[in-house]
Amino acid sequence: MSGSAVAGDATLRESTDPLASRYDVALLDLDGVVYLGGHPIPGAAEALEKASASGMRLAFVTNNASRTPSAVAAQLTGLGVPAGAADVITSAQAAGRLLAERLPPGAPVLVVGGAGLRSAVRERGFRPVTVASDRPAAVVQGYAPGLSYDQLAEGALAVAAGAWYVASNADSTLPTPRGRAPGNGSLIQVIVTATGHSPVVAGKPEPPLHAEAVARSGARNPLVVGDRLDTDIESAVRSGADSLLVLTGVTHPVDLVLAPARCRPTYLAEGLAGLLVPHPAVTPAGDGFQCGGWQARPGHHGGIVLSGSGAGMDGLRALCAAAWSGPGLSAEQAAAAVAALCLPEQLGQPG
Repeated sequence: MSGSAVAGDATLRESTDPLASRYDVALLDLDGVVYLGGHPIPGAAEALEKASASGMRLAFVTNNASRTPSAVAAQLTGLGVPAGAADVITSAQAAGRLLAERLPPGAPVLVVGGAGLRSAVRERGFRPVTVASDRPAAVVQGYAPGLSYDQLAEGALAVAAGAWYVASNADSTLPTPRGRAPGNGSLIQVIVTATGHSPVVAGKPEPPLHAEAVARSGARNPLVVGDRLDTDIESAVRSGADSLLVLTGVTHPVDLVLAPARCRPTYLAEGLAGLLVPHPAVTPAGDGFQCGGWQARPGHHGGIVLSGSGAGMDGLRALCAAAWSGPGLSAEQAAAAVAALCLPEQLGQPG
């Protein structure tokens, strides 16, 4: 087994053992990892079943605060991924913990969001309210498909009157089969713009949700698994945890090549089958890097030159190492280098 990985390094790390035998708990994002817009990602359920059979425990950690853990667990079970409510940790629960650290039991909290957020508020002993005239001690906002203008207006009035403002998460978008749709990070800007007050954020990449997931799962050596660089992977880097990026959601290979240090994963895979296999070493080779049968080195006139053959993901690993260790690439240079790998077109959603 290789030594402990350091998140955010200039190269992806090697693991001579399958990740499922190296880490005790996988902290799995949902949308873009297990399913996409409610539709199962091919091979995900089978990979998780095998990871669980090998001894890895599974916890499902989501920035989506719209549904209760039991509702999420029921959906997962219906998709062939057996799960109970205790296996699901949401940003709503992390927001509830933040509220509990500041407010007395029974305090009124105005909920701008769905059933998952209201349930988390009640779980912590607070009284959910819906109008600013109830003088809430706090406003907590999370994504909900049916979020209305009236809810946003009541939240803004309460924040303007002095209520503490908490957001479950600040994802600007969420993945759907039709592309990227507005997420809670876009919706909170309504209240921010109206009041001039920004919320305290509980969800990824902020530390509270990761801490909540570790506490509820009892993880000692967790692996964060996600599809987003700016939430899942940045959360792992900021929390000092190792991470696996899968390319079944919003991150396109070009985004990965251009990732800043705070958003670089420890491991890379096309999908959740990456939990079941060792991960190859990326090693220096002359003025560049190599992985498998691929080499990546700086070009004489800028950009990165790829040579060799073999698995396209190995080429992407070498390309990332060369890009991350150099002065930086333009988006055009990164796209040209990725195109040379002839990766499957369905990897990520080009941004």
